[in-house]
Amino acid sequence: MEKKPPRLLFVDDEPIILDTAARMLAQSKEGWDAKFCLNVDDALRITASHDFDVIIADIRMPGKDGFILLRALQSNDKTKQIPVIILTGDGDHSLKRRALDSGATDLLNKPVKYDDLIARIRSALRIKSYQDQLASQVDLLEDLVRERTRQLEISQRETVWRLAKAGEFRDDQTGEHVARVAWGCLILAEGLGLEPAHADLLFQTSPLHDIGKIGIPDGILLKPDKLTPLERGIMERHTLMGEEILSKAPRAISCFNTSLPATQEHHITREMPPLLRMACSIARHHHEKWDGSGYSDKLRGAAIPIEARITAVVDVYDALLSERPYKRAMPEEQAQAYIKKESEHHFDPAVVKAFFDNLERIREVYAKFGKPDLMAHIGDTQNEIYPVRR
Repeated sequence: MEKKPPRLLFVDDEPIILDTAARMLAQSKEGWDAKFCLNVDDALRITASHDFDVIIADIRMPGKDGFILLRALQSNDKTKQIPVIILTGDGDHSLKRRALDSGATDLLNKPVKYDDLIARIRSALRIKSYQDQLASQVDLLEDLVRERTRQLEISQRETVWRLAKAGEFRDDQTGEHVARVAWGCLILAEGLGLEPAHADLLFQTSPLHDIGKIGIPDGILLKPDKLTPLERGIMERHTLMGEEILSKAPRAISCFNTSLPATQEHHITREMPPLLRMACSIARHHHEKWDGSGYSDKLRGAAIPIEARITAVVDVYDALLSERPYKRAMPEEQAQAYIKKESEHHFDPAVVKAFFDNLERIREVYAKFGKPDLMAHIGDTQNEIYPVRR
């Protein structure tokens, strides 16, 4: 591509000054592309539609003067980086200081001399070239940062999904449960009008809701019979184990990182990255109940984080539809009836409403990620009223 010659703009209310400048440029044989304006309004109009490398302007003009031009150029992102050479009289010392303070790059005394004009323009063009190179480097670095951020986000999402799948692997080897929960939570978050960033964060973190099951013995997690009270207590600890996994810095890191405390409590803090903070909140609180009878903290109503309230509905629904070694699957109609019945008791009624308002979208998720294996035992009378180990 052929490089375009530098573009200059001269602004002066005296035509003779502009004619003199045009002759000097022609004499220099620099090949610069020059435009000429008699007033500030014309200069601003032409800079709005054309790009210039240097502007040479008189400071004293009737009506709008050079200071108005400088302020207008400085206030516009498109023109604020253009070097401006101001033409002043020899005795205008206060005007010179004011012009420099207003953003002028250089000063040129009247009457203009040929050598001074050409030298100042060349100097201003070098400044513009350096600015353009710097801007290009900044754009390149910003592109690299955006790409690196995108790659890190992809890697982060991959890590979250793989960790979530590991947490579910013993009683859901397909990993589809966490996929259905994630998409279901996203749908309900959107239905409730959550901010897109909040909804996306819920989509990323809800798959980790049961990561604490990693710490539950198989003899309890996969027990086909009803759990004893002791076993139930151990099972319920998976919420605290999940928060511990997500919140506590590994000793291999913390013992070499002086910015971390020597011992860290297992609780959610504002210093955590947003993803970990929400993941911890969901892991600890997705078994809380709207009426305060849940665990781990017996929170009630709106005191339960909204992300946990949403996850609770989606998780229970999918668990009801799923077959496990210790339970039969439940028909969709029966599962939906259970969700409706538990509104205001187990579940936030607003979340339940969003669930039924978006039931068709929920069904699309199950069509995409496969329904749980519920057909073989539909209507099986061995199902408990609430056949979910939670």
